[in-house]
Amino acid sequence: MAQETVNLEQEVVLVEELGNARVVTLNNPKQLNVISPKVVVLLAANLEKWEEDEKAKLVIIKGAGRAFSAGGDLKTFYNGRNSKDSCLEVVYRMYWLCNHIHTYKKTTVALVHGISMGGGASLMAPMKFSVVTEKTVFSTPEASIGFHTDCGFSYMLSRLPGRLGEYLGLTGARLNGKELVAAGLATHFVPLEKLSELEKHLLSLNTGDEDAVGSAIKEFSTDVQIGEESILKKQSIIDECFSKDSVADIISSVETEAGKEGNGWIVPVLKGLKRSSPTGLKITLRSIREGRKQTLSECLKKEFRITINTLRARISGDVYEGIRALTIDKDNSPKWDPSTLEDVEDERVNLVFEPFEEDFELKVSENEQDRWDGKYEDSAYCHQ
Repeated sequence: MAQETVNLEQEVVLVEELGNARVVTLNNPKQLNVISPKVVVLLAANLEKWEEDEKAKLVIIKGAGRAFSAGGDLKTFYNGRNSKDSCLEVVYRMYWLCNHIHTYKKTTVALVHGISMGGGASLMAPMKFSVVTEKTVFSTPEASIGFHTDCGFSYMLSRLPGRLGEYLGLTGARLNGKELVAAGLATHFVPLEKLSELEKHLLSLNTGDEDAVGSAIKEFSTDVQIGEESILKKQSIIDECFSKDSVADIISSVETEAGKEGNGWIVPVLKGLKRSSPTGLKITLRSIREGRKQTLSECLKKEFRITINTLRARISGDVYEGIRALTIDKDNSPKWDPSTLEDVEDERVNLVFEPFEEDFELKVSENEQDRWDGKYEDSAYCHQ
């Protein structure tokens, strides 16, 4: 075993080389394994190295403690609010990394217990095999704090059945492990008590053969049965409400459904939508809808533009107000600006979707021979 870390308490990513397997542990449990700038750099460097290493055939990623990953480090964004583009580098690196995770050439397995949210879930859903447990909790809550569904999720959510993607993106609703498998965002459900045993078994195989790895995981997995109370059983209502043309029409439709007998589950959904950032909701809906007709690379380039323009507060500073209310002051009383959907004009929303000059776009290649090109170090941003 080659352990590529020295001080385990301070290393946010632990790497083990075990035969033909490479095991990555997100190792910041006190902060729910948030994706910090250092995490992004280490993941990208190791994944590139292993893809070119003939001895590396299987990559396993997991989280230390009670979370897989709670996503991006919101405090990093907040602390950089008064410095122009202070977070541009980590955003560029993360979206560039997301492209390579989706298109990775070696067999990948995510062992996901606990929280897997936002950008953290981008290390779960695209993997060849994503294993979840009864403790797994997934959500994409970005719109509620004035942000948008990113890290490739405008691509992934837009491809879920019916209008489930709009529902998850706009409401930040949570899915459990079994629901993730049923929805197609994870591949296998394995009871938590068997997860470490599964990992040992995968390591003992010492192979990256997809059929062998898949068969091994299947041995440990259980069939998924979704209860009647699951949101996935409400697909017809979700499709009815979240197929509407605008956020305002969606909320109006949800309001109508909430007034019907037996629809108590939708009341908190309505409250959540009304509490969320109007700007975040409008941007998120448009991004997911556009995602249905876009390739992965087109979605990532679009998300990069939206994120940079959002962090620049080009049309609203809601993302900073949302982070303040949620994680800084923790008063859960954000003051949105604009405060109503009517005041978020479509012409203003258009601004965050506008393409950058070509040199300043996210560079992700769809060609095999130069797929690892386009790094931040080679970008126009690094040489301004």
